[in-house]
This record gives sequence, structure tokens and C-alpha cells, in this order.
Amino acid sequence: MTTTVERFETALEDLEVPVSRTTPATFDETLKGVARDPVVGTPLPFEGVSLPAWVDDEPTPGALEAAQTGVTAASLGVADYGSVVLPSTPGGSEPVSLFPERHVAVLRERDLVADMPTAIERLGPELRDGGSAVIATGPSATADMGALVKGAHGPKEVRVVLITDAEDADGGEP
Repeated sequence: MTTTVERFETALEDLEVPVSRTTPATFDETLKGVARDPVVGTPLPFEGVSLPAWVDDEPTPGALEAAQTGVTAASLGVADYGSVVLPSTPGGSEPVSLFPERHVAVLRERDLVADMPTAIERLGPELRDGGSAVIATGPSATADMGALVKGAHGPKEVRVVLITDAEDADGGEP
């Protein structure tokens, strides 16, 4: 029987979205390995994990335009689809996730759910209270004009950084 994490990683592989597993202690090094400079980001809401100083976390419009990588937190991951849920934030997560050519979604293993009904159940109260979120599955793509074009309405590339909690590091099911 496969775990939720394994199903999520398989779905991401099918979407050609690389996933990097890390711990809070090795997060900075892992992020450096998947980001291309210049990098913009929004603050991460995870205990023990924050953006390194080399990430511009208060980007101007000019910094967004110049950025090669945008880093944002995902509030959920949906294993069946390899989707990440990107909440709208006062810090402007939408432009940071859409404008740069590469988007790095940061997600905790414990925030993975098996399927879309579970994700909707979990998101329901927040959305009913006026919150909003985007469910993103892989890079932006369109075939409106014939051939598949990546990056038409968002990032050409997506990476996922999956943070393993210390208590989950023994391989237990999140």
C-alpha cells in the first residue's frame, strides 16, 4: 500500500514537477538548490522555517518583473492530482507565484491530503469565511492555439519543496 506522500510524489512526477524533501534544518540549502536568482517570496507560515536573507520577501513591481523564481507557501497538497493549494495572502502570494518563470511551492508533509473531497472539506470553512485560494496542478499551460505552450498564464516551471516534520522523519504516514 502506498502512502499519501508516495502518491503525491508520483502525481508530481507525472506532471514533470520535481519534488525535494527536506527538514526545517536543511530548508535553506534545499531552496538554494531549486531556485534561480533573483528570487522573490512571501513569508512562510511554518514553525522553524523562514525564507533565507537572499530571498526578497517584499518585492517591488520591478523585482517581480526581474525575478526568475517565486517562493510561496502551500496550505495543502492533494496527493491524487499532485495539486498544491495556494492561499491568497495580504503579502501578495498571487503575483509571486505567477510572474516569475519558476514557482517553488513550499509544503509540509502533514498538510498532504489524499484526494480532492478531503481538500474541499478542509478548505470549506476558510472559503465560506471569505478566504480564497488557487488549486494549482503543474506549470501553466495552454493549447488554445494548437501546440502546447507552457507559461502562458503563469510559471513555466514548478518545483515543490516538501518539509518533513521531525516527528515524521521515521517514515510514518503523515
